Amino acid sequence: MNSVTAAGKKPVRTPDVLRFTVELIAWVATPWALAPHSVPLAVLSVLVLIGLPTVLATPGDKEQVLVAVPGAGTIALVLLQLVAAVVSSWAAWPAPVAASVTVLAAACAVAELPRWRALLAA
Repeated sequence: MNSVTAAGKKPVRTPDVLRFTVELIAWVATPWALAPHSVPLAVLSVLVLIGLPTVLATPGDKEQVLVAVPGAGTIALVLLQLVAAVVSSWAAWPAPVAASVTVLAAACAVAELPRWRALLAA
């Protein structure tokens, strides 16, 4: 599933950039939205949003897999990030910013569709 260039490096793809951007937003917005209610929950959210995708992966989708999960598991983790980014941005930030995050997350989901099809077919 991974494509590699002649130099041995994976090329940067638009879906990867969009997904990473939304992940970063989720990592910031979720604890920001939760901290006024519960600091331990805010910390836990970061551990879940960063830790789960680090540990769980579909073989062939990532080079190093600590715990193998089927393609549907990887898709669920991406959806978790997208939902966390959107919901948390609406809870924590002004509406224009949250609306921008929502549009970005939707674009990410559309860009991810070919990868998700491949993950489900594997």
